[in-house]
Amino acid sequence: MMNLKPISIEGYTFLAISVELPKTNLLVVTNDNGYIMCGALDVALLNEKLKDRKVIAGRAVGVKTIDQLLDAPLESITYEAEDRGITKGMTGREALLKMI
Repeated sequence: MMNLKPISIEGYTFLAISVELPKTNLLVVTNDNGYIMCGALDVALLNEKLKDRKVIAGRAVGVKTIDQLLDAPLESITYEAEDRGITKGMTGREALLKMI
């Protein structure tokens, strides 16, 4: 099953996406500029092989819900996210606000 819903963070709208897969959930919160995602995100791939795409993204591990994704510290981030002032350890919610 897939669930899409708009969420508001400090008055800004983001799209929360959750996909129930066998034995795991895929979680993403996004806007037009970037996204945060659960542990399924391969930050190394984005930073190395897809660097020319300049993806703004962060990854949190051990999360099972959108709320957990928003509150969890980011374990890794892309180079482009770092250029936006997003840092490892920042919560997903804080990172999204830097993607505005």
